[in-house]
Amino acid sequence: MLKQQLQQKLQQKLSPAQIQVIKMLEIPTLELEERIRQELEENPVLEVGSEPEEDEKKDQDDFGEDLEESENEDSGNNDEIDFEEYISDDDIPDYKLRSNNQSKDEKYEEIPFSGGSTFHDFLMEQLHLVPLSEKEKTLAEFVIGNIDEEGYLRRTPEALADDVAFQANMEADEKEIKKIVKIIQQFDPAGVGASSLQECLLLQLERKKSDKEIEIAKRIIQDYFEEFSKKHFDKILSGLQIDSDTLKNAINEIIRLNPKPGNAWGDNFLEKSMSVIVPDFIVENNDGELIVHLNNSNIPDLRVNSAYTEMFQDYTSNKDNQTPQMKEAILFVKQKIDSARWFIDAIKQRQQTLLATMTAIVEFQKDFFIEGDETYLKPMILKDIADRTGYDISTISRVSNSKYVQTEFGVFPLKYFFSEAMTNDAGEEISTREIKKILQECVENEDKRNPLNDEMLAEVLKQKGYLIARRTVAKYREQLNIPVARLRKEI
Repeated sequence: MLKQQLQQKLQQKLSPAQIQVIKMLEIPTLELEERIRQELEENPVLEVGSEPEEDEKKDQDDFGEDLEESENEDSGNNDEIDFEEYISDDDIPDYKLRSNNQSKDEKYEEIPFSGGSTFHDFLMEQLHLVPLSEKEKTLAEFVIGNIDEEGYLRRTPEALADDVAFQANMEADEKEIKKIVKIIQQFDPAGVGASSLQECLLLQLERKKSDKEIEIAKRIIQDYFEEFSKKHFDKILSGLQIDSDTLKNAINEIIRLNPKPGNAWGDNFLEKSMSVIVPDFIVENNDGELIVHLNNSNIPDLRVNSAYTEMFQDYTSNKDNQTPQMKEAILFVKQKIDSARWFIDAIKQRQQTLLATMTAIVEFQKDFFIEGDETYLKPMILKDIADRTGYDISTISRVSNSKYVQTEFGVFPLKYFFSEAMTNDAGEEISTREIKKILQECVENEDKRNPLNDEMLAEVLKQKGYLIARRTVAKYREQLNIPVARLRKEI
């Protein structure tokens, strides 16, 4: 049975301006610069420049009078505003409305830009140098297309043969596919086209000049790969009947190989080599006084275009003679003005929130920012900074995410300063980061022939005054990307 009911509900909804502020808090400085450039392109009302002081003291309704007085003082610029010059019928960026109908006499030059070839382009270039039939060339192109960015061919010949039949409408058996794969495995970089790490290492060793160490290295990878990966060196020594020095030299040859040959080429290499961290904050130590700055070197001042605000005032004051087209234009301009003001307010609020949060972090971790020693870091969680700033914990989390600070000791992510608290044998609260540092020092100074397991590390920490369970040691070791004792063993 259907029936209608009236019901009252109290719901909280975020306004568009609040949503914009939240999004602004999450993005780092580089993304903010791109976001500002995008907004400047899409919103003609927004422009670069600082607001005049007298306009800030005036009410928004007085914009028209102030701008009219400033224009009357400007001699030689009394032309009327062309309405169609400033706005269009729809919200289309200006760069999409430009024509491209230059005459033949006009000289047009393209500005060249750098562009590196990709890993697959490099393989295709080598393919063109190999004499193959049309069918073999088509199969080779298909195989190259299935090689991943690390340089591995994860598909089996059977699966590739089926794919060729369905996608290229070409019949090919496994024997033909294997022949093409063998040809591609001769390409550079060495190891490309392998189906596994073991095969990749063997392909690279076969390219090297044969000597005793290389031959031993081949035997290790081919016959004792599992023992090598688990560092069971005793089994390798007894199986190959070699001494420890020979094994050490062979292993040195293996560890020089590239386990991911595709990563050293093309887009992946360029992306990694050109990645730059731009700090969002700068902390200066002025004779013990810590000063926090926002890194706004590339963030321009923004304001609302005065011509649009004056136009809006002029057309809204003339309500009697408004046509439907004028009403649509007035609505368009108002939306753009509101959007520009929201965007400017969101950036200002972002800057204030970031500065207040970073200042609270610096005050909390003052000893570290003065000394630069990791052991001076105090236990600190998001709630500690939220209580000091008055912001919500979620706001502090957004501020600390993907943000970096530049100090005289280096550049650190903001998450670096947050850590849990533990109690030592003296009853004092210490940061878990201090424990991790001591744990890392213990691993670095251990005997690599007999590395310390987690139980031994827990005992060492206990002797230093840190009562930590073995499972906690294992958790911290994993967070530090330290392998287990067996994998840290060296000859």
